[in-house]
Amino acid sequence: MPLAVQAKLLRALQEGEVEPLGSNEVKRVDVRVIAATSCDLEAMVSEGSFRSDLYYRLNVLRIRVPPLRERLADLGILCETILGKLAMESGESRAEITAEAVALLHQHDWPGNIRELRNTLEQTLALNEACSVIDVPELLAALPYQPRDLQPRTAVAPIRALAEVVAEAERTALHNALDACRGNKSRAARLLGIPRSVLYEKLSRLSEKPDS
Repeated sequence: MPLAVQAKLLRALQEGEVEPLGSNEVKRVDVRVIAATSCDLEAMVSEGSFRSDLYYRLNVLRIRVPPLRERLADLGILCETILGKLAMESGESRAEITAEAVALLHQHDWPGNIRELRNTLEQTLALNEACSVIDVPELLAALPYQPRDLQPRTAVAPIRALAEVVAEAERTALHNALDACRGNKSRAARLLGIPRSVLYEKLSRLSEKPDS
């Protein structure tokens, strides 16, 4: 901001007066100002490029908003908010984003902060027409960085009945114990931590013929 403009802003804040562009008439104003900057104003004051009186006039209540790289935990809610705004602007249905896609976004430090995040999501929607869910494949083409440690998803094993899983585990344990003990059932029972009679019962139930 040029120093001449800073002087006019200071007058508006301090005296409550403005002179509209193209007019010689001074008008009174009663406003509250919320100012934001990504510049180091204290350094600019020291070097003379920003007026100290304007700085102190603006710096009444200071709120530091941390950069996005310091609050990556907020990425999920920020994505939801941005996607909601994009849907309102376009008049289309709101897209959702998966937890895996959000996790991928954690790999970037986002030097462009919220604007960069919005741009990435907007590009993702543009590159994937009629996209209702943003997942890792949809996100990859629009990412402003090369993802690291991108692992393929592990297929989810089909759900089996608990009794079937337990029976299979028990059968495997019995066979392994007998193999380790070379068929000696007394030793196998001790290895498994069960009485010999219980071992015989389980072998019988599993259609094994218990040799003496």
